[in-house]
Amino acid sequence: MHSVHTHIYAFFLAIACFLLPDSARAHGPAEEMTAAATHFLAALTAEQKAKAIFDFKDDERLNWHFIPRARKGLPLKEMTPAQRHLAHALLNTALSQRGFMKASTIMSLEQILAEIEQGKGPVRDPELYFVSIFSKPSTKDTWAWRWEGHHLALNFTLVEGASIAVTPSFLGTNPGEVREGQRAGLRVLSREEDLARQLVRSLDDTQRSIAIYTNVAPADIITAADRKARVLSPSGLAMSKMTKDQKQMLMDVVKEYVFRNRGELADQDLKKIRSTSPAKISFAWAGAIEPGKGHYYRIQGPSFLIEYDNTQNNANHVHAVWRDLERDFGGDPLRSHYEEHHKK
Repeated sequence: MHSVHTHIYAFFLAIACFLLPDSARAHGPAEEMTAAATHFLAALTAEQKAKAIFDFKDDERLNWHFIPRARKGLPLKEMTPAQRHLAHALLNTALSQRGFMKASTIMSLEQILAEIEQGKGPVRDPELYFVSIFSKPSTKDTWAWRWEGHHLALNFTLVEGASIAVTPSFLGTNPGEVREGQRAGLRVLSREEDLARQLVRSLDDTQRSIAIYTNVAPADIITAADRKARVLSPSGLAMSKMTKDQKQMLMDVVKEYVFRNRGELADQDLKKIRSTSPAKISFAWAGAIEPGKGHYYRIQGPSFLIEYDNTQNNANHVHAVWRDLERDFGGDPLRSHYEEHHKK
């Protein structure tokens, strides 16, 4: 009976957290992630734990992707209803309200794809999303966790409870816009597209000649699911060459990616980006600037890369990724951690 009460409590706690603004959360992200992951693992059977738990040094931690493929980890499909509530409670500890809504809606698009494709494509299932825990959850020791499936790849690394890395962070949608049926008009990643298009269309001829480096958009994000992301070339138009209003438009796009995550995490990442010289932050566009046609953009600086591509399925299939060039999968803080303990 106690176990049942625990599951019910965790479920309503997740809903309560979702309804509260980030500033009203009682505990910090490390504490909440650790507690949620611990409760989730405690509810699993031995067989389920064997699928969900990995060593932190396991190569699987870096084996991320966003395509429909066979994956390791424990899928929602193999969880009981109570266990699924606990899994979603864990997801909610990392994301903002907007981010949680986007992630949940992306998973629901699998049902729409199944209806569109009528069995002619890969297996589409809203429950084929996998939870993986790397090492024992702790507020003091280093561990990580991942939530991954088609068009959703969210990676979180906690280094000694003092630092949390939140990338690679990938969201995608197919269809980009639902065009028929009861959910017609749904555009999960609408702001990622609309805000960037507003920026590129505000540029004058000189600015466009620098920002738009080709009229043909690439078939996908260029860094794909690379283990290590990189600064891309050409860099495009420097933020320092933009008007005040255009600079604000650019930061609005950046914030749409950064604030996928809860406020405390987003604030520290945005602060780092804002501390970068505007001369070192750039915006590049490829393809058409009219809606409904293939297009791509990237925003990058010395420490981060944002890529967005909408070319597949007649420009109705979106891939949008945020990479931290220094802290993907823990990055530099993790390296410092290992070096410090090695010296000891």
